Amino acid sequence: MDEIDRIRAFNRAHTRRLGLLRQGYLEAGLSLAEARVIFELADGIGWTAGALSQHLGLNEGYLSRLLSRLSKSGLVEKTRHPQDGRAHILGLTRDGLIRAAELTALSRAQIESWVDGMPEAELDQLVARMEAVEASLARQSAPLPEVELRDLAIGDAGWLVEQHGVLYARDEGFDASFEALVAEILADFIRHRDPACERGWIAWQDGARLGSIFCVKGPEPGLAKLRMFLLLPKARGLGLGQRLLDTCMSYARATGYRRMVLWTHESHEAACALYRKNGFSLDSAVPVTSFGVDLVEQQWSIDLAG
Repeated sequence: MDEIDRIRAFNRAHTRRLGLLRQGYLEAGLSLAEARVIFELADGIGWTAGALSQHLGLNEGYLSRLLSRLSKSGLVEKTRHPQDGRAHILGLTRDGLIRAAELTALSRAQIESWVDGMPEAELDQLVARMEAVEASLARQSAPLPEVELRDLAIGDAGWLVEQHGVLYARDEGFDASFEALVAEILADFIRHRDPACERGWIAWQDGARLGSIFCVKGPEPGLAKLRMFLLLPKARGLGLGQRLLDTCMSYARATGYRRMVLWTHESHEAACALYRKNGFSLDSAVPVTSFGVDLVEQQWSIDLAG
């Protein structure tokens, strides 16, 4: 089975699990399309029929028939557009708002029945993977807002400590000692940073942080250390990791560093592949027990003048 068939198989299984093949959605007496229209109108955005048609990817004629049925059922109403007398704003009636609340409760109950008893860490991982799938597919259909790399600022250190602690506990099983180490590294950077040759970047997109990378002085002259390289699951697979690495290495070269080293773990396969692709060499791999788990600790380096 190739990748396309795997995706098709997942779609079939998920469609069946959601009950989308049944005559009525969630046994609520509405078709899936009718329920989706009600969900959208419940947000109170103030859709026109044309805008809603584009948003849902529905033929305007088909949407018109859906709206007509929902209007006759007393769930949807139209009001004249305040800026355009030719257009109408769609909204839900009082009965429509009640039906929307009922649908939301049914939908939540359905999903809660799936995840009931699932360990919290596993549920967090499931949601993160779903967000990653959504982000990966979204970039194929629409341009994402521009990602901006900003210098470390107030509030960023706390976010980094939290994200490292949460993500590594969930994905690697690390205990709280790793979170403490990250806090110590960041506190040392903030207190003793040399602005002439040390810098930290936070990746931002649409008002949210997505990742980070730092370049700091090593123990020897001319040696830079790459630290705090982090990408949230939803930001992976978008090329942001390469951009962060390019930014850090370019800064190190421009600042006069001759070599760069980094410390990581063998389990970080995607990051290790990125390091290798960009010319880093694996200098050592040592089995250790750290942060409450057994790991293979790795040291990588690159000649920046090469």
